[in-house]
Amino acid sequence: MLEFIIKLHPEIAIKSKSVRQRQTGLLERNLITILKRLDPKIAVRNVYDHLIVRSKLTAERENFIARLECIPGIVTFAESKTCHFTDLHDIFLQVAAVYRDQLYGKTFCVRVKRQGEHEFSSLEAERYIGGGLNQLVNNAKVQLKQPDITIKLEIKQDKFLVVVETFSGMGGFPIPSQQDVLSLISGGYDSAVATYLMIRKGIRSHFLFFNLGGNAHEAGVREIAFYIWQKYGLSHRVKFVSIDFMPVVNEIVEKVDSSLLGVVLKRMMMRAASHVAGQLGIQAIVTGESIGQVASQTIANLSVIDRATDTLILRPLIYHDKQDIIDIARQIGVEALCSTMPEYCGVISKSPTIHAELDAVLAAEAQCDAALLSNVLSHSKVYDIRTIEYQAEQQARTVTTEAVLPRGAVVIDVRTPDETEQRPLQLQHHRVLEIPFFRLASQFPHLDPQQQYYCYCEHGVMSRLQTLLLQEMGFTNIAVYRS
Repeated sequence: MLEFIIKLHPEIAIKSKSVRQRQTGLLERNLITILKRLDPKIAVRNVYDHLIVRSKLTAERENFIARLECIPGIVTFAESKTCHFTDLHDIFLQVAAVYRDQLYGKTFCVRVKRQGEHEFSSLEAERYIGGGLNQLVNNAKVQLKQPDITIKLEIKQDKFLVVVETFSGMGGFPIPSQQDVLSLISGGYDSAVATYLMIRKGIRSHFLFFNLGGNAHEAGVREIAFYIWQKYGLSHRVKFVSIDFMPVVNEIVEKVDSSLLGVVLKRMMMRAASHVAGQLGIQAIVTGESIGQVASQTIANLSVIDRATDTLILRPLIYHDKQDIIDIARQIGVEALCSTMPEYCGVISKSPTIHAELDAVLAAEAQCDAALLSNVLSHSKVYDIRTIEYQAEQQARTVTTEAVLPRGAVVIDVRTPDETEQRPLQLQHHRVLEIPFFRLASQFPHLDPQQQYYCYCEHGVMSRLQTLLLQEMGFTNIAVYRS
């Protein structure tokens, strides 16, 4: 039996009773929604200030841990074990079996909570178990203040619960603690991290993408959005909205002074985002802007951009340095994805102003076709994020997928280096090249053009998208392998 004790974000504990009940109720429902994908019979128990998750599927332990680490609202969680005992020495022996290897060379203490009638007190249990472990394990030392390891036991009648291992959670608040937001996602580090931070705050985040790079650009950004949602926001379905914004870019490049291009483009995007948000019943827009990172993100320019709409604009990265943002992107698993995505918005202006005047911007906008924005909005595409895999399938419907490889075929494993190291793809009769997806576009042109290649990933989404991208680059000797 697997058992995990879930601890909520500390800020929840200081809320009123009604707020705590609502937050724990949200987390309880989210745990059931997400974990039942691993175990349809998952049991989740809400115990006021913590929750207990139980499953009989011990083989899924690592998958449970991976899921729990990425659910908003969990600050820590511990794998625990409930055992029967006959006497205090029996408890010591069972605790030693769990902790013996972990204590070597460490300081530790034992903390006991006890309920029921026993021949020993909590303090006596701590001294007996701690003293026994101290003698049993070489170089281990009891230390009551700030030890390396704290062994926590809860003894109730003829059973005791011991914490086997403690893990860090994502923190934050459970979804949906607040109203929804519309997150502008470009495929770069900033927008991905900004979206993650909103999700961590317990906010259901829908995605809005302004397409400036064609089908390949959209396919890549959809994959990033799908990854963020699947890993951190899986408990609730969201929308992915795509707008072909190239007609707007072409218009402003032709009619607006070069120094104002960036500011005018961002204002157009804010107007479009406000319209989409209104249609979805959303009250706030999220961007990845950070003060001074590029010319359009000075205080003066942001002030002008904000006046394009009355909709609330949230900027969770406003004070972050670029390296901080990249570090967070690496921690949450999107750095490799984002590193290959071009930032189109930042390159359209050659000599951007850092202090745009509202009157000049309004005069520049007056030169543009007023109906153009409404036209591109009318052709926007709206996806349910859960169908991104299906949509990728439809977009790549000409992509060949093989379950049985022909003789001489070479498989390209496009997973990340961590994934290929943990679960290497081993094929007895076919050669496997490990080229992560973020290097494939640059390395594939150097491979033998006479050879037939098959992209592989565990779920088939990234392999299809990468195959589609290579086909759009003009390569025909590429297909998908599904084991």
